[in-house]
Amino acid sequence: MIVQHVAKKGSLKGKKIALVYHDSPYGKEPIRALEEHAKKHGFEFLKLPVTHPGVEQKSTWLQVRQQRPDYVFLWGWGVMNSTSIKEAIAVSYPRLQMFGVWWSSAEPDVLPAEMAAKGYNGITLGHSSEKGLPVHKDVLKHLYDKGKGTAKSKDEIGSVLYNRGMISAMLSVEAIKQAQSKYGKRVVTGEEVRWGAENLNLDAAKIKALGFADTVQPVKTSCSDHEGVARGRIHTWDGKEWSYTSEWYEADRKFLRPLIEASAKAYAAEKKITPRDCSKEK
Repeated sequence: MIVQHVAKKGSLKGKKIALVYHDSPYGKEPIRALEEHAKKHGFEFLKLPVTHPGVEQKSTWLQVRQQRPDYVFLWGWGVMNSTSIKEAIAVSYPRLQMFGVWWSSAEPDVLPAEMAAKGYNGITLGHSSEKGLPVHKDVLKHLYDKGKGTAKSKDEIGSVLYNRGMISAMLSVEAIKQAQSKYGKRVVTGEEVRWGAENLNLDAAKIKALGFADTVQPVKTSCSDHEGVARGRIHTWDGKEWSYTSEWYEADRKFLRPLIEASAKAYAAEKKITPRDCSKEK
Protein backbone atom coordinates (compact mmCIF):
# COMPACT_ATOMS: atom_id res chain seq x y z
CA MET A 1 0.00 0.00 0.00
CA ILE A 2 2.91 2.37 0.69
CA VAL A 3 4.37 1.50 -2.72
CA GLN A 4 0.99 2.24 -4.30
CA HIS A 5 0.96 5.61 -2.55
CA VAL A 6 4.41 6.78 -3.62
CA ALA A 7 3.84 5.45 -7.16
CA LYS A 8 0.90 7.86 -7.44
CA LYS A 9 3.36 10.72 -7.04
CA GLY A 10 5.09 9.72 -10.28
CA SER A 11 6.89 6.85 -11.95
CA LEU A 12 9.25 4.93 -9.68
CA LYS A 13 11.49 3.88 -12.55
CA GLY A 14 15.06 4.92 -11.82
CA LYS A 15 14.14 6.03 -8.28
CA LYS A 16 15.76 4.77 -5.10
CA ILE A 17 13.85 3.41 -2.08
CA ALA A 18 15.58 2.52 1.20
CA LEU A 19 14.15 0.24 3.84
CA VAL A 20 15.40 1.06 7.34
CA TYR A 21 14.34 -1.99 9.30
CA HIS A 22 14.61 -3.68 12.68
CA ASP A 23 17.09 -6.52 12.13
CA SER A 24 14.68 -9.27 13.16
CA PRO A 25 12.12 -11.52 11.43
CA TYR A 26 9.55 -8.76 11.95
CA GLY A 27 11.73 -6.14 10.31
CA LYS A 28 12.59 -8.41 7.39
CA GLU A 29 8.94 -9.11 6.57
CA PRO A 30 8.61 -6.63 3.68
CA ILE A 31 11.95 -7.40 1.98
CA ARG A 32 10.74 -10.13 -0.38
CA ALA A 33 7.76 -8.07 -1.54
CA LEU A 34 9.87 -4.93 -2.00
CA GLU A 35 12.44 -6.87 -4.04
CA GLU A 36 9.64 -7.92 -6.38
CA HIS A 37 8.24 -4.39 -6.47
CA ALA A 38 11.71 -3.12 -7.41
CA LYS A 39 11.72 -5.44 -10.41
CA LYS A 40 8.16 -4.48 -11.33
CA HIS A 41 8.55 -0.71 -11.00
CA GLY A 42 12.24 -0.39 -11.89
CA PHE A 43 13.50 1.27 -8.70
CA GLU A 44 16.71 0.57 -6.80
CA PHE A 45 16.09 -1.06 -3.43
CA LEU A 46 18.44 -0.43 -0.50
CA LYS A 47 18.31 -2.56 2.66
CA LEU A 48 19.53 -0.86 5.84
CA PRO A 49 19.21 -3.10 8.94
CA VAL A 50 19.24 -1.65 12.46
CA THR A 51 20.36 -3.76 15.41
CA HIS A 52 17.95 -4.06 18.37
CA PRO A 53 16.96 -1.97 20.28
CA GLY A 54 17.77 0.63 17.64
CA VAL A 55 19.27 3.47 19.66
CA GLU A 56 22.48 3.50 17.58
CA GLN A 57 21.71 4.43 13.98
CA LYS A 58 24.30 7.03 12.99
CA SER A 59 25.99 4.72 10.47
CA THR A 60 22.61 3.85 8.97
CA TRP A 61 21.66 7.45 8.41
CA LEU A 62 25.12 8.29 7.13
CA GLN A 63 24.32 5.84 4.34
CA VAL A 64 20.98 7.57 3.80
CA ARG A 65 22.78 10.92 3.52
CA GLN A 66 25.26 9.44 1.05
CA GLN A 67 22.73 7.50 -1.04
CA ARG A 68 19.94 10.13 -0.90
CA PRO A 69 17.05 7.73 -1.60
CA ASP A 70 13.86 9.22 -2.97
CA TYR A 71 11.91 7.54 -0.18
CA VAL A 72 12.70 5.87 3.12
CA PHE A 73 10.37 3.17 4.44
CA LEU A 74 10.72 2.68 8.20
CA TRP A 75 9.97 -0.80 9.58
CA GLY A 76 10.89 -0.14 13.20
CA TRP A 77 9.88 -1.01 16.70
CA GLY A 78 9.82 0.89 19.98
CA VAL A 79 12.60 3.38 20.58
CA MET A 80 14.05 2.63 17.15
CA ASN A 81 11.30 4.69 15.51
CA SER A 82 11.84 7.98 17.34
CA THR A 83 15.61 7.49 16.98
CA SER A 84 15.22 7.08 13.21
CA ILE A 85 13.22 10.30 12.95
CA LYS A 86 15.78 12.20 15.02
CA GLU A 87 18.62 10.86 12.88
CA ALA A 88 16.72 11.81 9.71
CA ILE A 89 16.49 15.33 11.09
CA ALA A 90 20.24 15.30 11.86
CA VAL A 91 21.15 14.42 8.25
CA SER A 92 18.46 16.73 6.83
CA TYR A 93 16.47 13.93 5.23
CA PRO A 94 12.93 15.23 4.47
CA ARG A 95 10.29 13.75 6.74
CA LEU A 96 7.78 14.11 3.90
CA GLN A 97 9.68 11.38 2.08
CA MET A 98 9.54 8.97 5.04
CA PHE A 99 6.82 6.36 5.43
CA GLY A 100 6.51 4.13 8.47
CA VAL A 101 4.76 0.80 8.81
CA TRP A 102 1.84 0.82 11.28
CA TRP A 103 4.18 -0.12 14.16
CA SER A 104 6.24 2.96 13.33
CA SER A 105 3.53 5.60 13.12
CA ALA A 106 1.96 6.32 16.48
CA GLU A 107 2.31 9.27 18.86
CA PRO A 108 5.31 7.85 20.84
CA ASP A 109 7.24 7.59 17.57
CA VAL A 110 6.97 11.27 16.69
CA LEU A 111 6.50 13.17 19.97
CA PRO A 112 10.19 12.88 21.04
CA ALA A 113 11.15 14.88 17.94
CA GLU A 114 8.39 17.43 18.58
CA MET A 115 7.67 19.82 15.69
CA ALA A 116 10.71 18.58 13.76
CA ALA A 117 8.81 15.37 12.99
CA LYS A 118 6.23 17.38 11.03
CA GLY A 119 5.53 15.81 7.65
CA TYR A 120 6.40 12.25 8.66
CA ASN A 121 3.99 9.68 7.22
CA GLY A 122 2.77 6.23 8.19
CA ILE A 123 0.36 3.56 7.04
CA THR A 124 -2.60 2.94 9.31
CA LEU A 125 -5.08 0.11 9.03
CA GLY A 126 -8.01 2.38 9.75
CA HIS A 127 -7.18 3.57 13.24
CA SER A 128 -5.43 6.91 13.24
CA SER A 129 -5.73 9.24 16.22
CA GLU A 130 -9.50 9.63 16.00
CA LYS A 131 -11.30 10.96 19.04
CA GLY A 132 -14.95 11.29 19.91
CA LEU A 133 -16.16 7.99 18.51
CA PRO A 134 -19.27 6.52 20.18
CA VAL A 135 -17.12 3.83 21.78
CA HIS A 136 -14.87 6.55 23.27
CA LYS A 137 -17.91 8.21 24.80
CA ASP A 138 -18.94 4.88 26.32
CA VAL A 139 -15.45 4.36 27.75
CA LEU A 140 -15.56 7.81 29.36
CA LYS A 141 -19.08 7.32 30.70
CA HIS A 142 -18.72 3.81 32.09
CA LEU A 143 -15.07 3.90 33.18
CA TYR A 144 -13.36 7.27 33.51
CA ASP A 145 -16.36 9.16 34.90
CA LYS A 146 -16.48 6.48 37.61
CA GLY A 147 -12.76 6.57 38.32
CA LYS A 148 -12.10 3.16 36.76
CA GLY A 149 -10.00 4.18 33.75
CA THR A 150 -6.44 2.86 33.48
CA ALA A 151 -4.83 5.31 31.04
CA LYS A 152 -2.47 7.87 32.56
CA SER A 153 -4.65 10.62 31.15
CA LYS A 154 -7.99 10.93 29.40
CA ASP A 155 -6.04 12.56 26.58
CA GLU A 156 -4.74 9.13 25.61
CA ILE A 157 -8.25 8.06 24.61
CA GLY A 158 -8.38 8.23 20.83
CA SER A 159 -4.62 8.10 20.28
CA VAL A 160 -3.26 5.64 17.72
CA LEU A 161 -2.11 3.01 20.21
CA TYR A 162 -5.21 3.42 22.39
CA ASN A 163 -7.45 2.87 19.37
CA ARG A 164 -5.38 -0.09 18.25
CA GLY A 165 -5.68 -1.75 21.65
CA MET A 166 -9.39 -1.00 21.78
CA ILE A 167 -9.94 -2.56 18.35
CA SER A 168 -7.91 -5.62 19.33
CA ALA A 169 -10.07 -6.04 22.42
CA MET A 170 -13.25 -5.68 20.37
CA LEU A 171 -12.11 -8.34 17.88
CA SER A 172 -11.22 -10.69 20.74
CA VAL A 173 -14.66 -10.26 22.31
CA GLU A 174 -16.39 -10.77 18.96
CA ALA A 175 -14.35 -13.95 18.38
CA ILE A 176 -15.51 -15.28 21.77
CA LYS A 177 -19.13 -14.36 21.00
CA GLN A 178 -18.86 -16.06 17.62
CA ALA A 179 -17.44 -19.18 19.28
CA GLN A 180 -20.32 -19.17 21.78
CA SER A 181 -22.81 -18.95 18.92
CA LYS A 182 -21.59 -22.39 17.85
CA TYR A 183 -20.49 -24.06 21.07
CA GLY A 184 -22.96 -22.53 23.52
CA LYS A 185 -22.89 -19.64 25.96
CA ARG A 186 -20.30 -20.99 28.33
CA VAL A 187 -16.59 -20.61 28.97
CA VAL A 188 -15.09 -21.55 25.59
CA THR A 189 -11.74 -23.23 24.99
CA GLY A 190 -8.80 -21.78 23.10
CA GLU A 191 -9.50 -24.02 20.11
CA GLU A 192 -13.13 -22.90 20.07
CA VAL A 193 -12.13 -19.24 20.21
CA ARG A 194 -9.78 -19.90 17.29
CA TRP A 195 -12.81 -21.11 15.33
CA GLY A 196 -14.61 -17.92 16.33
CA ALA A 197 -11.69 -15.77 15.17
CA GLU A 198 -11.65 -17.65 11.87
CA ASN A 199 -15.35 -17.11 11.31
CA LEU A 200 -15.84 -13.42 11.98
CA ASN A 201 -18.20 -11.49 9.74
CA LEU A 202 -18.42 -7.88 10.87
CA ASP A 203 -20.12 -5.72 8.25
CA ALA A 204 -20.30 -1.92 8.32
CA ALA A 205 -23.63 -1.92 10.18
CA LYS A 206 -22.28 -4.21 12.92
CA ILE A 207 -19.11 -2.15 13.29
CA LYS A 208 -21.19 1.02 13.60
CA ALA A 209 -23.41 -0.63 16.22
CA LEU A 210 -20.29 -1.48 18.21
CA GLY A 211 -19.37 2.23 18.23
CA PHE A 212 -16.39 2.11 15.87
CA ALA A 213 -17.98 3.90 12.89
CA ASP A 214 -15.52 4.15 9.95
CA THR A 215 -12.48 3.42 12.11
CA VAL A 216 -12.67 -0.31 11.35
CA GLN A 217 -13.20 -1.71 7.88
CA PRO A 218 -15.65 -4.61 7.39
CA VAL A 219 -13.91 -7.84 8.39
CA LYS A 220 -14.67 -11.36 7.18
CA THR A 221 -12.25 -14.11 8.14
CA SER A 222 -11.91 -17.79 7.26
CA CYS A 223 -9.59 -20.74 7.75
CA SER A 224 -7.51 -19.60 4.76
CA ASP A 225 -7.80 -15.85 5.42
CA HIS A 226 -6.84 -14.72 8.91
CA GLU A 227 -6.57 -11.07 7.82
CA GLY A 228 -10.17 -10.60 6.81
CA VAL A 229 -9.44 -7.21 5.29
CA ALA A 230 -6.40 -5.72 3.56
CA ARG A 231 -7.03 -1.99 3.42
CA GLY A 232 -5.24 1.00 4.85
CA ARG A 233 -4.61 4.74 4.58
CA ILE A 234 -1.67 7.06 4.91
CA HIS A 235 -1.72 9.49 7.81
CA THR A 236 0.70 12.36 8.33
CA TRP A 237 1.98 14.07 11.48
CA ASP A 238 1.46 17.84 11.46
CA GLY A 239 3.51 18.49 14.59
CA LYS A 240 0.57 18.07 16.95
CA GLU A 241 -1.62 15.28 15.64
CA TRP A 242 -2.15 12.76 12.86
CA SER A 243 -4.51 13.33 9.95
CA TYR A 244 -5.40 11.20 6.95
CA THR A 245 -3.64 12.26 3.76
CA SER A 246 -4.76 9.56 1.33
CA GLU A 247 -7.79 7.60 0.29
CA TRP A 248 -8.14 3.93 1.14
CA TYR A 249 -5.69 1.54 -0.49
CA GLU A 250 -6.28 -2.16 -1.05
CA ALA A 251 -3.32 -4.53 -0.79
CA ASP A 252 -2.61 -6.37 -4.05
CA ARG A 253 -3.34 -9.93 -2.90
CA LYS A 254 -2.69 -11.43 -6.33
CA PHE A 255 0.84 -10.05 -6.08
CA LEU A 256 1.37 -10.94 -2.41
CA ARG A 257 -0.36 -14.31 -2.02
CA PRO A 258 2.17 -16.36 -4.06
CA LEU A 259 5.02 -14.83 -2.03
CA ILE A 260 3.24 -15.62 1.24
CA GLU A 261 2.47 -19.19 0.22
CA ALA A 262 6.03 -19.86 -0.94
CA SER A 263 7.41 -18.49 2.33
CA ALA A 264 4.91 -20.48 4.41
CA LYS A 265 5.70 -23.68 2.51
CA ALA A 266 9.44 -23.24 3.05
CA TYR A 267 8.91 -22.52 6.76
CA ALA A 268 6.67 -25.56 7.18
CA ALA A 269 9.25 -27.79 5.50
CA GLU A 270 12.07 -26.38 7.65
CA LYS A 271 10.13 -26.84 10.89
CA LYS A 272 8.53 -30.13 9.78
CA ILE A 273 5.02 -28.73 10.18
CA THR A 274 2.07 -30.25 8.33
CA PRO A 275 0.02 -27.34 6.97
CA ARG A 276 -3.72 -27.29 7.60
CA ASP A 277 -5.92 -28.24 4.68
CA CYS A 278 -8.76 -25.71 4.82
CA SER A 279 -10.65 -27.55 2.08
CA LYS A 280 -11.21 -30.40 4.54
CA GLU A 281 -12.52 -28.18 7.32
CA LYS A 282 -16.16 -27.21 7.62
